[in-house]
Amino acid sequence: MQKIRLIVTNDAKKEYWQESELVKEAVNSEMGIVKVYADEKEQTIDGFGGAFTEASAHNYQKLDKEKQQQLIEQYYGESGLRYNMGRIHMNSCDFALGNYTYIEEGDDTLSTFNIQHDFKEIIPMIKDAMEKCGNEINFMAAPWSPPAFMKTNGEMNHGGKLKKEYYQAWAEYFVAFIKAYQEAGIKISYVTIQNEPAATQTWDSCVYTAEEEKDFAKDYLAPALEKAGLEAVEIYIWDHNKEVVIERVQPAFADKEAREKITGIAVHWYTGDHFEAIELLRKKYPEKKIFFTEGCVEYSRFADSGEVQKAEMYAHDMLGNLKAGISGFLDWNLLLDEKGGPNHVGNFCAAPMMLTVGEDGKIDFEKRLSYYYIGHFSRYIKPGAVKVAATRYTDKVEVAAFLNPDNSRAIVLLNKTEEEVKLLLNDAGEGVPIALDSHSIATVVY
Repeated sequence: MQKIRLIVTNDAKKEYWQESELVKEAVNSEMGIVKVYADEKEQTIDGFGGAFTEASAHNYQKLDKEKQQQLIEQYYGESGLRYNMGRIHMNSCDFALGNYTYIEEGDDTLSTFNIQHDFKEIIPMIKDAMEKCGNEINFMAAPWSPPAFMKTNGEMNHGGKLKKEYYQAWAEYFVAFIKAYQEAGIKISYVTIQNEPAATQTWDSCVYTAEEEKDFAKDYLAPALEKAGLEAVEIYIWDHNKEVVIERVQPAFADKEAREKITGIAVHWYTGDHFEAIELLRKKYPEKKIFFTEGCVEYSRFADSGEVQKAEMYAHDMLGNLKAGISGFLDWNLLLDEKGGPNHVGNFCAAPMMLTVGEDGKIDFEKRLSYYYIGHFSRYIKPGAVKVAATRYTDKVEVAAFLNPDNSRAIVLLNKTEEEVKLLLNDAGEGVPIALDSHSIATVVY
């Protein structure tokens, strides 16, 4: 018999990553089983992380040095979420203090390019995270909008399109950004063509058709990266919601050259589950990686939802996406203020960590329940883990199973119902009985 670890979070009982030991035993029952098939291996997991937005970095700078160190430990340290990935916006996004770029307006030769803006708050936060991880963080960069003069609407906000005459300059802008960050000691491993390329937003946005995204990736960005010796940087397309992802990637992957140059697909969660779309992507394009690159609880839609509901939104989507085939999870803002910002157009949201202001005016931060739910994945599913098959006897429990590089298993179990769910976890004829409390999440490690 072998001891196993059971880690539970149950907000009603004020249990957060509460750990106990159980003993595996021979399984004789046929009832109530959740079964793991560790030999049935699927996609490899790159890891987990969040976004170093200007809003997050600005809030981070409000904390004293001791609190900053604590926050970084809680995200990237061994006692925290053990993140190993990060997302960086190239130029401003909605969670910035305002619109900005890295060149002077009208500079189509990029002669004025510099990232001095990011050295003020964003890069110091990134460097603190890197120091905590021994520099072992993989970063993804994504633009929300090119400079205004490169666009058909003449502004960074409200959509518009990249003018065709600026495709080359914009590709070289990517190269300049990656190289500048490289010189600052920060390696960009992945890029997406455009954040939410089908959305005309009141904030920084730019619209691409599927064909335009394909053409930019194949004919401009990939060659520019290759010419600059950056061919190892992986290119991802879409970076938007799941409901139309199949239609969006088809033009790119029907083109042999584009399919060779594009590493994968990035998706968001804002239009619902659509886990079947991820499954279909895996089936149609098995060589492509799929990253989840953004999700948050929007106050415009879920302002009245409780902390349990918010946390369960995260866990449900993470379970569904991981089971369907994603290889990496990137949450949105790492740290927001008590209003859910700052956001230069008032698009406030929740985050796993939020600033607090005491009666004495002292600024601190607090962990929300979603933080602990994310940890049931990121703490125990190691980089390089492989998703393996699992079956369940009831839809009252959601489950995903993983085989870590050290051959340990990590099985995540979620109960969103109002009642306790009893199950028998079975792996290769051995198992253990588990009683999963209502509205709780558990990770089993052995």
